[in-house]
Amino acid sequence: MFLMQTNQARRGLLLIVLAAVMWGTVGVATKYIYRVSDTNALSIGFFRLLFSAPILLGACWFMLGRRAFRIPLRDLGFMALMGGAMALYQVCYFAAIARVGVAVAVLITLCTAPVMVALLSAVLLRERLSRPVLLALCAALLGTGLLIMGGGGDVAIVPGQTLIGVLLALASAFGYTIITLCSRALAGRYHPLQPIAIGFVAGALFLLPFALAAGLTLTYPLGAWLALVHLGLIPTALAYVLFLSGMRHTPATVATIATLIEPLTSTALAWLFFREKLGSLSAVGAVLLLAAIGVLYVASARQMPAGQTLVPGNAD
Repeated sequence: MFLMQTNQARRGLLLIVLAAVMWGTVGVATKYIYRVSDTNALSIGFFRLLFSAPILLGACWFMLGRRAFRIPLRDLGFMALMGGAMALYQVCYFAAIARVGVAVAVLITLCTAPVMVALLSAVLLRERLSRPVLLALCAALLGTGLLIMGGGGDVAIVPGQTLIGVLLALASAFGYTIITLCSRALAGRYHPLQPIAIGFVAGALFLLPFALAAGLTLTYPLGAWLALVHLGLIPTALAYVLFLSGMRHTPATVATIATLIEPLTSTALAWLFFREKLGSLSAVGAVLLLAAIGVLYVASARQMPAGQTLVPGNAD
């Protein structure tokens, strides 16, 4: 019995690591699309959600059948809010990549979001704002400041554009935060695939009128279409299925630490394909951002009963 549980735990961790590596490809795929086509963040975000939604809905139907869509109106509202937050997350994230590069956009978005979750949980859910949260906040703010001053990537550092890029990355992190808080509100009442599948459909519907108004790009070279399909199927639909499967046998703290492979993968791929690299100040800022997450997860590990799992609202 113990051997079976150990094997399940190892398999679960492997699935989560694979999902995190897939999420780590989003930045370089997006940057490639920008390089080979004249497109915009709204178009990329719409097609990513559009291609992933049918797969997630199919997986939800396969797992739950008709009961997958028997959801009270109030909870549908939460899922619709998740969809709007997913749309915000996607567009701001892709727009930030165009302005500050993959490495900086990924680090700011993924590493400030957990701090925002902790702060808003204290305000909205009356969770205690502990010393580890305050320490993580200070580290995240300092790290973000160093990233801004140090620049990064192969993107020309233009003060106005850089500031806009950082603000977009922070807005993307806020979208992630809303997704996480909505996930907490729905946790325990639904299979994890349900809010994600319905949220992605809602997100695509929310984005469509804005994408049309901004000029939805429909003409891409073959490579860009393949990258868009990759965004929808691999780091979105498949990665979420793998992640949720792995979470069945993996403690939440272990799972969330394992997903730190995502920003490391993004940064490594950005260097490999686009020769993006962090300056010395930016490297220190990146370490501080990762340390902020580490502080939060160590603190959560001490507070969480052994074996308890929660599905974080990772929206990559």
